[in-house]
Amino acid sequence: MTRKTVTQQYPDAQPELPPRTRGVIGLFEENCTVCMLCARECPDWCIYIDSHKETVPPAAPGGRERSRNVLDRFAIDFSLCMYCGICIEVCPFDALFWSPEFEYAETDIHELTHERDKLREWMWTVPAPPALDPAAEEPKEIAAARKTAEKLAAATRAESTGPEPTGPEPTGPESTGPKSAEPEGGDT
Repeated sequence: MTRKTVTQQYPDAQPELPPRTRGVIGLFEENCTVCMLCARECPDWCIYIDSHKETVPPAAPGGRERSRNVLDRFAIDFSLCMYCGICIEVCPFDALFWSPEFEYAETDIHELTHERDKLREWMWTVPAPPALDPAAEEPKEIAAARKTAEKLAAATRAESTGPEPTGPEPTGPESTGPKSAEPEGGDT
């Protein structure tokens, strides 16, 4: 309110967009497991997914074959999309992201249905996530992984140094145990 209004010269000068701009939806195809959650939760039904099952050979000899879904088609009809972001929020495998791209106008409404190749191109325009707050609590998953790694490192160190002695505790300055409350010397 305190600044003078300025007309942006749009086609000549690109606008400076806020960091969380909702432009189009980018697809990270490698993370998509064809679970269909995005298509089922979409209130406009503007996401079209086709897939087929493929048999994967066993990982170990004597194992059994597995089947997995393979993505054939992933398309979003942006003429129907209301940019609510529900598909991005419900995706459990982080395959969908907001891209700040907004220049995708077409002369024919039928060309606003963008296939996975175009959605993949937009994936590379997705900005990096903001840095975590340094004062924030560490996520539980990372804390659990760190504890496990520390236990493994301690076990590896214990194996490499051999068994620990089972004699009396050392009393010199190299002792790492709790200090005794009694003064040394015995006379009080």
